[in-house]
Amino acid sequence: MKKNSDVQKSIVQESIFIVGYVSSVEGRRVKIRVNKNKNASHILYNGKVLKNISVGGFVKITKGFVEIIGKVEGEYTEKEKVFNDEYAKEESKIVRYLDVSLFGHFDGDRFEQGIKEMPLIDNECYLLDKNEFNHLHQFYEKIYIKKLKLYKSDEVTVDIGTLTEEPSQEIRVSANKLFASHIGIFGNTGSGKSNTLAKIYHELFTQMKSDNFRKNSKFLIIDFNGEYCKEVHGGEKDEIITEGKKAYFLNTRKISTDIQNSEKIPLNENDLIDIELISILANATDKTQKPFIRRTIDFYKKVNTSVNNRGQVDSLEYFKNILRKRLKLIFLMSIKDKSDTLLDYMKQILNALDEDNDYDWSNRYSYYFLISQGHSNGRITIDQIQQTSLYRKIDQYIFPENAITKLIHFLYVQLVFDVYNDKAQNEHIAPAVNKLKSKQKDIEKVLDTENERKIFPQNTNLVIINLRNANLEIKKTLPLIIAKKLYDEHKNDFKKKSLHIIIDEAHNILSSSSERESETWKDYRLETFEEIIKEGRKFNTFLTIASQRPYDISPTIISQLHNYFIHRLINNYDIKAIEKTVAYLDKLSFESIPILSVGSCFFAGLASNIPIKVSIKLLDKKNQPDSGTITLEEIW
Repeated sequence: MKKNSDVQKSIVQESIFIVGYVSSVEGRRVKIRVNKNKNASHILYNGKVLKNISVGGFVKITKGFVEIIGKVEGEYTEKEKVFNDEYAKEESKIVRYLDVSLFGHFDGDRFEQGIKEMPLIDNECYLLDKNEFNHLHQFYEKIYIKKLKLYKSDEVTVDIGTLTEEPSQEIRVSANKLFASHIGIFGNTGSGKSNTLAKIYHELFTQMKSDNFRKNSKFLIIDFNGEYCKEVHGGEKDEIITEGKKAYFLNTRKISTDIQNSEKIPLNENDLIDIELISILANATDKTQKPFIRRTIDFYKKVNTSVNNRGQVDSLEYFKNILRKRLKLIFLMSIKDKSDTLLDYMKQILNALDEDNDYDWSNRYSYYFLISQGHSNGRITIDQIQQTSLYRKIDQYIFPENAITKLIHFLYVQLVFDVYNDKAQNEHIAPAVNKLKSKQKDIEKVLDTENERKIFPQNTNLVIINLRNANLEIKKTLPLIIAKKLYDEHKNDFKKKSLHIIIDEAHNILSSSSERESETWKDYRLETFEEIIKEGRKFNTFLTIASQRPYDISPTIISQLHNYFIHRLINNYDIKAIEKTVAYLDKLSFESIPILSVGSCFFAGLASNIPIKVSIKLLDKKNQPDSGTITLEEIW
C-alpha cells in the first residue's frame, strides 16, 4: 500500500510541477512553451502556496533519466496561429514562452555544472521541488546519515546570507573553496561592500578557533579608511571582524617629537634596501640615477658583510675607514667648487658644525690649508688632515638607527667617490638623493627598522594596517613594501601554510590609469600584485580586493579572481569591466547590477555552482566595520 501511495504522490506532484514542454533548442538556449494552466504567479501544493516559474527562476528539463537544469532569462507571448474554438476568451489564444539558458544537471542528488546531454523537442519541463532547490544551492559536500535521517557536512562552511528572492533559503559555502581563492568584492559607496568583506572573514574566524589555524595562516588587511579596527581605551574591546587581532595605526601627521611614541611597522632594513623600491622612492632615472643607486646598494651590502683582521664582521669600522679615505681625497682636490660640494656631503654624514671648519681654501694657490699653520706651509698634508675636527669626528661616527638615513649616508659616500673619479656629475645624481631625503621623515614615522620584531606577533594571525592618517605617498608605497615582504617570506616556507592579503579600496594601489605617479612606479607596483595574483596560488597565497571602481583596477588582476561578490554598480564603465572579466554571470544578472538593493549582491565563482543573488546578513554592531553613513539630523 505504501508503494502505491508513493507512486500516486509522485504522479500528483509531477502533474502540479510540470510547467511546459521544450519547443526549440539553439545551442545552450532553449525555448519552453508554458502550459496555459500554469500562467498564474503561484500554485497550490499540499496546502502550501508555491511561487510559479518566472524570470530569474530555475527549471528542470527531463530527458529520460537525465535531469537538465536551466535558468529563465526572459519570457514573451505569441498568439496561436491555429485555434479551433472561435468563441473562446481572447487570453486563451495567447501562448507564453520562456527563454531558458542551460548550465548544469543533477547527478543523483548532487548538482553538477556543465551539460551532459542536450534536451529534445517536447521534453517535459518542471518546477524544482524543495529538495531539488536545496541541492541546487548546496555549495559544500554533504553525506546522508540514515540513523539521523539528515544530511551532514564534514567541511567547514561559512554562512554568508540568504537568497534575496527566497529569504528562507540560507546560503552556506565551503570555507576551503571560498578562501583558497582570489576574491573580488565590488560595489558603489553605501552598497554594503564593507559589510560583506567583514562578514565573510568574521564567519571564518568564528568557525576556526584551533591552534593550527592561528599558527598556519596569516591574514593581512590593508585598511585605507580605518574601517576595520578602532583605537580602544580602558576596558574597551575592538571586536570589528574579530578580537585578538593586531592593528597598526600609522600617522604621518605627527610632529617629529612624537615619532618615537607612534606605532610603527617592524621591517628589516634588508627588505627596504631594494634596488627597484629605492629607485622608485627617489624617482630615479633609468639611465643615470638608477645605475648609481645600484652601485650604492652593492657598496652597502659589501660593507655589511665586511670582516676585520680577527675574522669578525665589523661593518662600522670598515665604513669609518672608507670615510677617512674619502675625506683625504676631497682635501687633496684642486677644484674648489667640486671639493666644497663633496665636503658638504661629508659634513652631513658626520653632523658637523661651522666650528669644525679649522681649514681654509687658498684662492691664489688652489689648495686647502690648515688655518693654524697658515699659508706659509702650503698645501694641507695627510698628517694635517688627520688633525682637522672633521676628520676626528669620524671616530665618533655610528650608523643611524633608521635604514633610510643610513642609506642616504652610503649614497653620499658613493657620490663622493663617483664625482672624484668622474664617473658621475653631482647635478645629475643629487636630485635623486634629495628626493629620497624628502621622504625620509615620513618613512621614519611609519617603519621601525631598529628592532628585530615581526609584523605578526606570536599567536596572532590577523594584522590590520590602518592608513587613515597616513599621507598619499605612504598610502601608495607602504602596502607594496609590506605585501612584497610577506609574500617573499611566505614563498620560502609555504608548505601547509597560507597567506591571505586583503586590500580594501583596492583602486588606490591597483589602478592602471593613475596619473599621480611615474610610469616606472606604477608598472612596478602592478607587476608585483599581478605576480601575486597569477602565481600566488601555487604558494598558498590568496588575494582579496574590495573596490568601488573596478574599472580603475588592472584588468589582469580582475580576470584572475575566482569568486566575486558584486554589489550595486551604477557607472557603465565599472559594469563593463566586470562583464569583460567575469564569465560566471548571465546577461540577466548583469542587467540587474545597477538596481541591487543595499546589502544584496550577486555571488558567483568557483565556490558556488551557480550565480545567485544573496542578501548578506548585517553583522552585530560590535563586529561591523566603521563605514556607515552618518545621520545628519543627529549632528545638526
